[in-house]
Amino acid sequence: MTSDLARRVREMVDPSQLVCELTDLVRSETPSQDRAASATIADELASAWRPYGSTRVEVNEGGSHLLVDIAESGHPGGAPIVLLGHSDTVWPHGTIDAELPLVVAGGQLQGPGAYDMKSGLVVMHDAVRVLRRLSLAHPPLRVLITADEEVGSASSTQLVRRVCERARAVIGFESPHPDGALKVGRLGSTRVRLGVVGRESHAALDPAGGISAIDELVDQLVAFRRGMEQIAGKYPGQVLSNVGALGGGGRSNVIPGRAHALIGLRFGGAEVQAQAMALLDALRPFRSGATLDVEVLSARPAWQPHDGDRALLAVAEDAARQAGLRITGRPAAGAGDTNTTGAMGVPTLDGMGPRGGGAHAPGEHVEIASLAERVVLLTLLLHRLAPVAEPNGQRIVGTAG
Repeated sequence: MTSDLARRVREMVDPSQLVCELTDLVRSETPSQDRAASATIADELASAWRPYGSTRVEVNEGGSHLLVDIAESGHPGGAPIVLLGHSDTVWPHGTIDAELPLVVAGGQLQGPGAYDMKSGLVVMHDAVRVLRRLSLAHPPLRVLITADEEVGSASSTQLVRRVCERARAVIGFESPHPDGALKVGRLGSTRVRLGVVGRESHAALDPAGGISAIDELVDQLVAFRRGMEQIAGKYPGQVLSNVGALGGGGRSNVIPGRAHALIGLRFGGAEVQAQAMALLDALRPFRSGATLDVEVLSARPAWQPHDGDRALLAVAEDAARQAGLRITGRPAAGAGDTNTTGAMGVPTLDGMGPRGGGAHAPGEHVEIASLAERVVLLTLLLHRLAPVAEPNGQRIVGTAG
């Protein structure tokens, strides 16, 4: 049954306005590690958030990270709820004009970054707008939109820790499970570069004088895969491995002197992570004269659900029922910035972005109806998380409304 408050909230949500906001964000292409594009979208987002709170942009080698502080409605003070998202995407400039054009049709909006996760940025912004328009009580809010999540958050993880360490809770705006369920728990994630140095020589005139870095790399990857299969056998469903990129050599008549692979690893916990990393560290060259280098590019800890996460999920489920919706939550294989906050022990929910599909793939899209539903859900959730003042002046962490 939908409550009167939920109906009022829904009346304030205009799907056409959400589409316009998302269209503008998608048109602003923001590939990871493009500092100019990151600065541009950070400025655009700061302008949109400025009517609701104080904004600042922290710039480092990973890009421009936006922070917004929004005062509590009704009663000053208290620990904030952090709304956590990212502005970068996996798509290079020009994608919108070629491989993945912006299309709004059939109840969907397609475009680079629409699903992961610019639609989530629209949800968080419009929920705050509705809270203000209806003068609804809400807790103090802190918005953090990082610029390098898609490449492991190497430059922003410490910022995430600093912003969230004293937070009352964290809500992430990555995409949900395909059925719309929220994400409570995530596999840990480590990105590794395995590099090989051999020795170049002419492939026909001096084949014995060379050491093929590519051949060495192939043998190392085969050995690593066999070892990972053994670990996976001991920990079913707790470890994933993907060789996502290879590079090396350049000429068919030259024995290659350098090669590398980028490896993505996912873990269910610290023990399996330690075994996989020990396997990498134990690799030794098969060829005399070859050298190996294992470089950890980024690492996110496993987020194993705890009681605080489940309590926050229960409030979200209540808010969903208030809106006539059904919401559940369960762990996810994908990694993100909420790995950090969940592993810190801060009550965390993720997957507050709308339903859709095709993340990191052609056809990436969001369901427009789900975009509006998520704004309603988040508005009601934040209202329910508002501290309630008792007649004696005491503050309790109740659920308003």
